[in-house]
Amino acid sequence: MAVEARIMEHVRGSGYPVPAIHEVSTDGTELVMERIKGPTMLALMGRRPWTIGDQAVLLADLHKRLHEIAAPDWSKVAPGGAGTRLLHLDLHPNNIMIGPDGPVVIDWSNASRGNPNTDVALTWVLLAAAGIPSGRIKSGLLANGRSFLVRAFLKEFDVQQVRAQLPAVVEWKSTDPHMSPVERDAMRRLLG
Repeated sequence: MAVEARIMEHVRGSGYPVPAIHEVSTDGTELVMERIKGPTMLALMGRRPWTIGDQAVLLADLHKRLHEIAAPDWSKVAPGGAGTRLLHLDLHPNNIMIGPDGPVVIDWSNASRGNPNTDVALTWVLLAAAGIPSGRIKSGLLANGRSFLVRAFLKEFDVQQVRAQLPAVVEWKSTDPHMSPVERDAMRRLLG
């Protein structure tokens, strides 16, 4: 948690929207941060599916803004190669809160330095392959809008450069014990 807080303070100091850190325990295992009032981007799309295109552009913008930030020398190196930019490595609609002042990015435990296309490729993989954690009706709406979301998000990037990172990202993410066999199969299909 201490490293995550340090990354968040670095990012916040660059003007990027993250919760303020209020306290880190002396042993570095607990973190108290600003409470963000509002839904996740995923929940918002579930309630307002007509905003999926706008949310995809916002997600892409959050990536671009983050990747303008130089990674600190002390940050870990991302899978798939070195680079100098800060990566979130879990930047998807369930890690973006839509607060009263706009979007706020949470869950910085995977933050690393590397190639921005790796970060975008990972988001592509998660958008296209990850399960949708919501109720049955919302799942149906979001599943129908998933391909539109992916296309609208990727339209904001050089897809060939992002696609070049897919094999390393899929290999890395396939080892994640939190991914189900169905999700792993869906990730591998992206490579085909």
